[in-house]
Amino acid sequence: MLKVMVLGSGGSVPSPVRNLPAVAVQIEGDIVLFDCGEGTQRQMMRLGMSYSKVQAIFISHLHLDHFLGVFGLSETLRLNGRSEPLHVFAPRGASALFHAFRKFGILQVHEFDAADLSSGKPLFTLHGHDVFAFEVDHGPNLDAFGFVVRERPRRRFYEAKAKKAGLAGPLFSQIEKEGSLTLKGKKIKLEDVTYVQAGRSVAYSGDTMYCKNLAGAARGADLLLHECTFDDSMREAADEKYHSTSSDAARAAKEAGAKHLVLLHMSGRYGQDDPLLLEPARKIFKKTDLASDGWSIELK
Repeated sequence: MLKVMVLGSGGSVPSPVRNLPAVAVQIEGDIVLFDCGEGTQRQMMRLGMSYSKVQAIFISHLHLDHFLGVFGLSETLRLNGRSEPLHVFAPRGASALFHAFRKFGILQVHEFDAADLSSGKPLFTLHGHDVFAFEVDHGPNLDAFGFVVRERPRRRFYEAKAKKAGLAGPLFSQIEKEGSLTLKGKKIKLEDVTYVQAGRSVAYSGDTMYCKNLAGAARGADLLLHECTFDDSMREAADEKYHSTSSDAARAAKEAGAKHLVLLHMSGRYGQDDPLLLEPARKIFKKTDLASDGWSIELK
C-alpha cells in the first residue's frame, strides 16, 4: 500500500490555509518526504501521520522554503530517543548548509548532482520501492530535481488456476522459492499459475517550469504531483521565475501518460479550489485535482 499525503500545498510563503512544501509517501508503514518546508513536523502531528516513521527526506532544491523543516523534525526525533540516521538526499551544497547541525543530531546527508543520476540506480530503497531523482528546470545556476517512487514488479497468483492446481498453505511459498513443484504426479510451473503485476509509481515535480525531462521520468505514473505557482494569465511571471502554470502541469501529465494529476505549490493569491487553476488544467488533463493541506490518497 502506498499512501500519499500533502503536508504543505503552498509555495515560498506560508498562508493561514497552506503550509510550505512537503509531501509524505507512506510505504508499508514507513515514510519518505519529498521536501520538508518550515512547520512540516507540526503538520504531521496535526494530520495524524507519525513523524517517527520518517526514514528519508528528498530535497528538490536548496531554496529555504523546501528544507527549513528538516532541522526541527530531526531535533524532535533526537529528543525522543531516535538514534538511527535520518537520511537526507539533496543537491550539491547541502552538506555545507547542514554541517554544523549534523554534529549534534541524527542527520545523514547524501549529496547528488545530475552526473550521479546517469547510472540509473535509485537513491534509496524502502520495502521494495525505489526512489529516483531526475533533473527539472528551475532556472540557471540552480540544481533542481524531481523524484519518483517506483514499486518493483510483484508476482501474483491466479486464484482460480492455483486452486485448480491444488496449491494451498505453504505450497505457495514453496513454488515461489523453487520455481516448480509436483503434486499428484503432475508438475506445476510457477509461470503457469502466476503473473507479474507492474508496480505503482508516484512522481513529484519539485519547483520547475514546463520541462520535457519530467514527462519522460514520470512516464505512466499512477500519481503526478506537479507545481502550479501561477494561473495562465500570469504566463510572464511564470517564465521569469521558472515556475509552471496549471496548464503547464496538465501538459506534462498528458505527455507522461500519468493517471492522476494533483496540483500543488500554489501562490497564496489562490483559494482552496480556485477555478483559475483547475479549469484550464482539466481542459487539458481531465483527472486533475487541486491539493490542499491534508489531501491524501491510497494507491492499492
